[in-house]
Amino acid sequence: ELGRYKHLKRRRPHLVIGVGGCVAQQEGERIVQRAPYVDLVFGPQSYHKLPEMIAKVRRERAPQVVLEAGEIEKFDHLPKPRAAEVTAYVTIMEGCDKFCTFCVVPFTRGPEVSRPAADVLAECRRMVEAGAKEVMLLGQNVNGWRGEGPDGEPWDFATLLYAVAEIPGLKRLRFTTSHPIEVTEGLAQAFAEIPNLMPYLHLPVQSGSDRILKAMHRGHTRAEYLEIIAMLREYRPDLAISTDFIVGFPGERDEDFADTLSLVEEVRFDSAYCFKYSPRPGTPAAELADDVPAKVKDERLQALLDLTARIAREKLSAKVGRVEEVLFEKPGKRPGDLEGRTPDFKIVHAKAPARLIGEIVPVRITEAYAQSLRGEVVVREHVA
Repeated sequence: ELGRYKHLKRRRPHLVIGVGGCVAQQEGERIVQRAPYVDLVFGPQSYHKLPEMIAKVRRERAPQVVLEAGEIEKFDHLPKPRAAEVTAYVTIMEGCDKFCTFCVVPFTRGPEVSRPAADVLAECRRMVEAGAKEVMLLGQNVNGWRGEGPDGEPWDFATLLYAVAEIPGLKRLRFTTSHPIEVTEGLAQAFAEIPNLMPYLHLPVQSGSDRILKAMHRGHTRAEYLEIIAMLREYRPDLAISTDFIVGFPGERDEDFADTLSLVEEVRFDSAYCFKYSPRPGTPAAELADDVPAKVKDERLQALLDLTARIAREKLSAKVGRVEEVLFEKPGKRPGDLEGRTPDFKIVHAKAPARLIGEIVPVRITEAYAQSLRGEVVVREHVA
């Protein structure tokens, strides 16, 4: 992909070509060595410095490699909020300390660093004041957030949720992505007690096999994951749960994959993101033999996709005839349609006037599709 820019650089020698993000953080100087026409390489902690980095490239006429990790300085340079989208995305922590063997995040994003609670609350308030109706808290391991609260006391993630939820005007609160070993009873209780914390949780499991979970260094067993799900559903029975799976991890046998399929049947995830394993350079798993044949990976992936899609469709079909509170987010693909989401994160399309964007409206579900719903607005003038 990068090679396409080589000829562009020859035609326009003053053009500054940069490579940024996780891959840049991991590869660093090697990018410039392989592609000397690249002027700038920078990691994900340096986005806020982009104007000065470009200026330095032009001033010194030499490649610049800026790699930083474990810093949260970039959060001191957030842009002033404009008229917000319906949903505001607020990063509350960066990095990960879990070191799953297939994942580059600990090597590219660095160790877990949590933003101060006061800063998180201030940004959320600004976003809501600018018009956001929903806030999505973000982090590679978002429920691992820990910090000092404005009261000087140590806060965990659940405590932060209670505080954010109290912001005046905030209609809906969500977060992603979570790690199973950071799910506490306090978090489960928050789902039961916070009215505007939506009943949806993305909780990656990756495999249903204890042997593969151990090889992945996930830090939990199948049984422990199921116990977490049971606890969450005890506190919030209507909680929708999505997940991630990797098929074809090194050493995965037929019986390991069968364990994954049985886990899907047992939990009945609302949706799942499924991927074939491929080695990531620099990760421990990349040192293992990639011994599952490509054809087998394809077959397993298709079987998993078929199963998760069937269950997802069953869950969507169960909503037909119900009235759901839908937060309309944007125009739909069909003329006259709006698109929004239910509390449990299902996509809904309905005929509705554009003035209802940003409003929570009761919608009677009339049809279920593979990944979305269609409905009819019940009270067209309702404003939440």
